[in-house]
Amino acid sequence: MTDIDQDIILPILKHCRTIAVVGLSPKPDRASYRVAAYMQKQGYRIIPIRPGSGKILGETCFPSLSEVPADLTIDLVDVFRRAEETPPVAQEAVDRRAKGFWLQSGIINDQALAITHAAGLWSVQDHCLMVEHRRLAHLL
Repeated sequence: MTDIDQDIILPILKHCRTIAVVGLSPKPDRASYRVAAYMQKQGYRIIPIRPGSGKILGETCFPSLSEVPADLTIDLVDVFRRAEETPPVAQEAVDRRAKGFWLQSGIINDQALAITHAAGLWSVQDHCLMVEHRRLAHLL
């Protein structure tokens, strides 16, 4: 197991039980939906972040992280957005006092990671949360 697994991914999977999914699609054929549905089936709570979608996976959608009620704790912010759109999401994750920030496979933005890392969040980019959970589930 690599250092990133031991130091970042395993603590995220163990301690981040409520996941805000930014860019969660209501379409079952989309990666964001598949990943969120999988994580929900593994016992994690999903908070959809998507303007104007009502409910996804049985959970109420919120237009942005800042509009999630303050009494609803967000442990991990999982992002399905273009890389250039992620720094403001990173700042919102910091403002919400999330424990972790995750940019999905193919999403790389060092500025966004610098924002979250500087605030002490576990920070990951260019990895799939579902793939990592499946790979490391035996250690949880």
